[in-house]
Amino acid sequence: MKTSNPSGHRKSGRSWKKITLRAIVSLVGVVLLLLAAGFIYESITSRHAQATHPPPGKMIDINGYRLHVHTYGTGSPTILLEAGSGETSLSWRQIPEQLAASTGATVVTYDRAGYAWSDTSPLPRTGQNIVKELHTALQKANIPGPYLLAGHSLGGMYSRLFAQTYPDEIAGMVLIDARPENDAERTEAIYKEEHAGSSTPSPYISIFLDEVGAFRLFPNFMLTGRVEPEDRQDFVNVVASPKYFKAVSEEGKLASTTEDAIRNQKLGNLPVRIIARGQEQDLTRFGISEEANNKIEQSWQIGQREMLAISNNSKLIVAKRSEHMIIHDQPKLVIRVIEELLAEIRQKSSDNGKSAAGSGAGSS
Repeated sequence: MKTSNPSGHRKSGRSWKKITLRAIVSLVGVVLLLLAAGFIYESITSRHAQATHPPPGKMIDINGYRLHVHTYGTGSPTILLEAGSGETSLSWRQIPEQLAASTGATVVTYDRAGYAWSDTSPLPRTGQNIVKELHTALQKANIPGPYLLAGHSLGGMYSRLFAQTYPDEIAGMVLIDARPENDAERTEAIYKEEHAGSSTPSPYISIFLDEVGAFRLFPNFMLTGRVEPEDRQDFVNVVASPKYFKAVSEEGKLASTTEDAIRNQKLGNLPVRIIARGQEQDLTRFGISEEANNKIEQSWQIGQREMLAISNNSKLIVAKRSEHMIIHDQPKLVIRVIEELLAEIRQKSSDNGKSAAGSGAGSS
């Protein structure tokens, strides 16, 4: 009769442990090797991308760091486009060029500090600092007012603060599905109930993915739901960088400074046009329940209509075929609203000029 051999089982167990440990070490080694290869690849290709994608506009120095400012046309007034959170001068696509051609006005797009071609700013990303930086860049670039502001999403809040800070330089304003100043306050409890959180995520995961080449190697996989297909090459070659992800994150964390600054805003008779999305934003793909999604959308739509109170000369336009990215879904509508507001501003300026001339002739 054979008896069991405990020492043999122990030897066999130790062998399997060694094999498992070797497999884990090998796997970790392969992963580290792939990450190192990705880092080297990204380092080389990103330098090449910088060389082959120079800034299309001018780099304007403002106290030791530079903002990228791109100008189209030469007429007056100046149409100033302010992009939303995470969006750059490239996000406007063909809108600036088409506006300059159809209106004869100067059209300006730019990149906030840390975005795309612009340098990082040493100042906190508060609304006040962002608005002051833009105003300084416009002055140094010799781009005079009056300005017709057009702001999308978070850029709408910055446009409102710009109008409030420099009221004598503003001719009118178009808010494109702009973030309402009370929206975060209203929806915070909803996000908490959903365990989703409305707070800004850490930028370091995105920075890591960028530095190991994940966005460049797998753009369609990594950027689905984050960047539209048409914009992915620009995102990889121009936009994605540690400075960009940090700037976006800090802007989100300090957005409340802008909300507080513009709350209960009154801009008198400034011509204001509000373009609100007509399609419900779908947040269910981010784990939000349909019921919570409806509540969040309702809060947003209430906020769009509350913004009518910021001026005695305001109108609401609904972009029926658009979700939040109206500038991509219905660019012709955005152009038309800006064109019509600009025509009103010019007509009023012409009428005032004729009235002043008539008054002067009568008193001579």
